[in-house]
Amino acid sequence: QVQLVESGGGLVQPGGSLRLSCAASISNFRLYVMGWYRQAPGKQRELVATITSNGSTNYAYSVKGRFTISRDNGKNTVYLQMNSLKPEDTAVYYCNADKIGTRINYWGQGTQVTVSS
Repeated sequence: QVQLVESGGGLVQPGGSLRLSCAASISNFRLYVMGWYRQAPGKQRELVATITSNGSTNYAYSVKGRFTISRDNGKNTVYLQMNSLKPEDTAVYYCNADKIGTRINYWGQGTQVTVSS
């Protein structure tokens, strides 16, 4: 059974940092593009960042220069380092695994990030 388990969310002041982790119980982890998405109250889920197995990354314009996605293929884990956090970054952050060339796609349960003073 595939599981994506996120951790690292919480409450942080504006300008602060958080590091999210997503541990994936997936066979052939390298075959998946891993991503982070977020959903704020009353808004649609949106892409934050993605990373391929060889490290190619893609970021939403709103987080470029502040967030960094990375992965450890040996640990089946993807990370999201979030710096210079803003109140508008407040959302539930979801981990996603998308198997290349297929329709196989998995979601984690989400972790809450709240940026507030």
